[in-house]
Amino acid sequence: MAMAMAISSSLKLFLFLAFLLGYGVLELHASHHVHRELESVQQSSSTPTSQTYRTGYHFQPPKNWINDPNGPMIYKGIYHLFYQCNPKGANWSWGNIVWAHSTSRDLVNWTPHPIAIFPSQPSDINGTWSGSATFLKTGIPAILYTGINTQGQQVQNVAFPKDTSDPYLIKWVKPHNNPLMAPTPQNRIDASSFRDPTTSWLGPDGRWRVIIGSKVDRKGLAILYTSQNFDHWVQSPQPLHSAEGTGMWECPDFFPVAIDESVGVDTSTLAKSVKHVLKVSLDETKHDVYTIGTYDHVKDVYTPDEGSKEGDLGLRYDYGKYYASKTFFDGPKNRRVLLGWIDESSSVEADIKKGWSGVHAIPRKIWLHRSRKRLLQWPVKEIEKLRGTPVYLSSKVIGGGSVLEVPGVTAVQADVEISFQVSDFSKAEILDPSWSNPQLVCSQKGASVKGSLGPFGLLVLASKDLQEYTAVFFRIFKSKDKHVVLMCSDQSRSSLNQQNDKTTYGTFVDIDPVHEKLSLRCLIDHSIVESFGGKGKRCITARVYPTLAINEDAHLYAFNYGAQSVKITSWSAWSMKKAHIN
Repeated sequence: MAMAMAISSSLKLFLFLAFLLGYGVLELHASHHVHRELESVQQSSSTPTSQTYRTGYHFQPPKNWINDPNGPMIYKGIYHLFYQCNPKGANWSWGNIVWAHSTSRDLVNWTPHPIAIFPSQPSDINGTWSGSATFLKTGIPAILYTGINTQGQQVQNVAFPKDTSDPYLIKWVKPHNNPLMAPTPQNRIDASSFRDPTTSWLGPDGRWRVIIGSKVDRKGLAILYTSQNFDHWVQSPQPLHSAEGTGMWECPDFFPVAIDESVGVDTSTLAKSVKHVLKVSLDETKHDVYTIGTYDHVKDVYTPDEGSKEGDLGLRYDYGKYYASKTFFDGPKNRRVLLGWIDESSSVEADIKKGWSGVHAIPRKIWLHRSRKRLLQWPVKEIEKLRGTPVYLSSKVIGGGSVLEVPGVTAVQADVEISFQVSDFSKAEILDPSWSNPQLVCSQKGASVKGSLGPFGLLVLASKDLQEYTAVFFRIFKSKDKHVVLMCSDQSRSSLNQQNDKTTYGTFVDIDPVHEKLSLRCLIDHSIVESFGGKGKRCITARVYPTLAINEDAHLYAFNYGAQSVKITSWSAWSMKKAHIN
């Protein structure tokens, strides 16, 4: 250390990496016999993959538990997805959590590899939890992740690829000086609330920065650390940001977004042409929320813009079942890509019986809306390669109480886009000022509750007799000085199985229905319905388990249960081919 402090920063980094990639490493397979067998474990074992609720084109391993996406990146033209996994069972297990690993050339088809990071050191022997990948100045990726040490404390570790010439990054090694960041009496960090390091970014001073999720009582914290060489990290005297009453901040993500373009920018970009986004996963409510604001790189402080609310009162990536998300900058395609975890809605006992639990949402491109007040999301373009022959239906006025089936589509595995237009707003229902919680409004005014302008939308994963369906729809209300659009995903009749969670989700969509069409896109995949309203202004992901509307017995309908007619201005649907996943 003394010698390193006496030489230049670039030379220090060179010597540090040479040390890591030469002799000063701990190979993952050589350190702890309890976990040695994990080196060769690959998430590609023989559990049947034709089960009713397994997905056709959403990411999931053949069996066992998965949750958070970790360290996504593109390296030498290959996309890498690491993810939290219990290779020994279909439930979350404290000591068995590892970083599983798959790669892709298109974010659609995925090839599995042996587990990349697993417990092997005192600093992670009780679990290798979530984290992120960062490209160092040399172009070498480094992974910072949370380990659970021998005392059960959460500490931050680093791992590097053993062979940087390998585009698949199969082998990873850990330095002997892990952990790099740890709770101490001096830094007053709660050892049980100190996890999930972000992608690091470089400041103008040449120092790396990273934030770790934490809390003090119910005050959420983004604890900031800085480093000159990615080896020795120093805690900053104040967090990057904090917010009272929000609870533990898990899986924080901090990144810049371009102000006037829909392109992505590198995580270290600092310019007047960008704003910054701070996303946190709220442990108490399991919601991914974000604010848009300004990052002062001199003071290392992030300040949300006026009106950008904290916690559950603010904006969410997704208003359904979606958590522990992570973005990465896809340089070759100049975009920022968002990945997220979709939990099950079945019981733990049911998950263990079927042998697997958890899937990932379709990767989404994410960018700043022109208002600079919200983000937009849309499934990555590559997913469209799975589309079969399109079914186009001509524009049509659909009267109140009508249901129209979409013919010629494999309704259990489909991609649907539809737009509605309303011409007569004279009888719109009045929006009660007390209806501040859109999810509650959607549960009280589900698809079966007839109104004036709505509900109208899609009935997906529906049985022929409509005993089962998941309804994704709009309602239009009149407030004091404008019309308000409510978007709902109603799971109340999604299954005859009463043991499943059938929560109804909802959100208000910032659309002017007088001048704009109401667009809806649904990605339907056996037990998942990902819905995008208003061209990506709002997203709702549902996890449903129909008992009648399965396989060839699933149907797809457009419907209007409101009293007023609405016009379908465009309607396209595609059967989706099965992706090659693990």
